[in-house]
Amino acid sequence: MLYAYRLVTSGLELMPIESDLKEALWIDLLNPLQTQVEALAALGVTVPTLADMEEIEVSNRLYREGDTEVLTVVLPGLNKMKEPSFGPVAFLITPERLVTVRYHTPRPFETFAAHAGQSSAGCSGRRRVFLGLVEEIVARLADLLEGVGKALDAQSHIAFRDPPPRGEELASALRILGRQSEQVAKVRHALLTVERALSSFGLGLDERGDKAEREILKALVRDCQALAVHGDFLSARVSQLTDVNFGLINLEQSNTSRIFSVVAVLFMPPTLVASVYGMNFPNLPGIENPYGYHIATVLMLGSGLGTYLLCKWKKWL
Repeated sequence: MLYAYRLVTSGLELMPIESDLKEALWIDLLNPLQTQVEALAALGVTVPTLADMEEIEVSNRLYREGDTEVLTVVLPGLNKMKEPSFGPVAFLITPERLVTVRYHTPRPFETFAAHAGQSSAGCSGRRRVFLGLVEEIVARLADLLEGVGKALDAQSHIAFRDPPPRGEELASALRILGRQSEQVAKVRHALLTVERALSSFGLGLDERGDKAEREILKALVRDCQALAVHGDFLSARVSQLTDVNFGLINLEQSNTSRIFSVVAVLFMPPTLVASVYGMNFPNLPGIENPYGYHIATVLMLGSGLGTYLLCKWKKWL
């Protein structure tokens, strides 16, 4: 799909499908069709493919092609099935407009146009639109980290409550912590790519940008660095809570093993008595006694009760 936005007094306005793309200040391509790629080629813009955007080399992610600056970042979003996804997004900054190419849907691309005019960068030019969109992206990444923090707070309350969690609740906690760890890793990766893109953008901005744009750029870089530190803090919290849950699992397993061990010990004296009186020897004491069965039963019960009382006294139970 192709979304074209033009500059109006209040900000950015979505252009009708049949409009001339030369009037657009921002063109957003989502899973572009061949006809749309050709339409951009007519404007002198070469649209990178998904394979090109997924290249790990810096030279394939941050480069200049003529008068067009290409910056590729990796962002979390939703795929065609509305499932969480993580993929590259390319920003093509031409002398006339900003072109974005993506194959999934990060939320900022759906929300930015509605309030582009109210952003700190504004939308008076293609560089301002780029900075405003990155500002929206950084804010979204901050929201994701905030969501992770809330999830970890909930898991911390569960882990340290009295009585402690057990069984399936501990298994569920480990799954939740695993998902939060993956979320932090993705946001951390996204922040790294955004910061690298901003640094590359800033190299040319020193020559052609105004002071306000440079100040906005510096603020965005500081935000990325601060969020990266916060991401490291959340990663440490995930590790701590994971260790706590593993400790609780080990304690629960130890308690279960201890109970089985004590139960086995409780049955050892009665089993010894039963084994002795189960021997087929004619000279066993009390073997001829008419109350021999009752005596043996009392001995078994008494030995078992005595062992139980001993374990309670030693606080093994």
